[in-house]
Amino acid sequence: MAIKTTKSRKVFVACNYFFLALLALICFFPFIHLLALSFSSDEFTSQGLVSIFPMGFTIDAYTILAGKADFFKAFGISVARTVLGTALALLVIILTAYPLSKSSKVLKGRTAIAWIFVFTMFFGGGLASTYILYLNLGLIDNFLVYILPGACDVWFSLMLMNFFRGIPKEIEEAALIDGCNHFQILFRIFVPISVPVIVTIILFTAVGQWNSWFDGIFFMSDTTSYPLQSYLYVMLESSDPAKLAQNGTLTPQQIEQLKNLGSKNLQAAQIFLGMLPITLVYPFLQKYFIKGITIGSVKG
Repeated sequence: MAIKTTKSRKVFVACNYFFLALLALICFFPFIHLLALSFSSDEFTSQGLVSIFPMGFTIDAYTILAGKADFFKAFGISVARTVLGTALALLVIILTAYPLSKSSKVLKGRTAIAWIFVFTMFFGGGLASTYILYLNLGLIDNFLVYILPGACDVWFSLMLMNFFRGIPKEIEEAALIDGCNHFQILFRIFVPISVPVIVTIILFTAVGQWNSWFDGIFFMSDTTSYPLQSYLYVMLESSDPAKLAQNGTLTPQQIEQLKNLGSKNLQAAQIFLGMLPITLVYPFLQKYFIKGITIGSVKG
């Protein structure tokens, strides 16, 4: 039986599509503008004439970046910290959420432990005490400073804990009767059921790792150990072509190319390359992400 659609319903749907399309264009415009800036010459970018189409088309900014070994080293460090940091964080979050999802009868002191975790969400020791702690742990000027401090995200642990608590207890009881231990129950039953939530955690954690710049600036004294975002922060603070030409790291050909470039061109190219990898990953996780953030909003 066909459902009759009224004129007012058609107008409402059309307005919705128009509004969402307009909103998508507004969100997409900065990326297009950034790409256009990276391919434009300084003659036009310095006057603010570039909008969504390149003017004075040039690939010199990308050519210069391709010859900068420190850029790709920072890029590799960011990839490594994102992959390793996300994997470790996911493992710790899962192993934290599972026992906390049990009742106080199963896990003695479960409520007190949960409140200790919640306390850390609202109170911290501050930057000075954090630096001293990392120094005593040997994390200063250590790659592990990018991975270990964020290995247990309390918010995601509590979110996954609540999801685990919603899984019917009969499933776990049946597995226990069949001889499964808690690790088998966790990784063979709970984790597969929780894929949408886990993928959401992976996406947010990976984005957080990729975009993190603070730890590199404050906890690494060697700039060659900076992740990409810390490297870009420093470069954006000193991306004047004249300064780049004077630091002795560019070839004569690159210095010649810099004559047609300004700071905006190099900044745009570096920012665009920095955000491109994580942007390309998102579409593959989108269906799980949407399901993960809405799961539990409607109970069947």
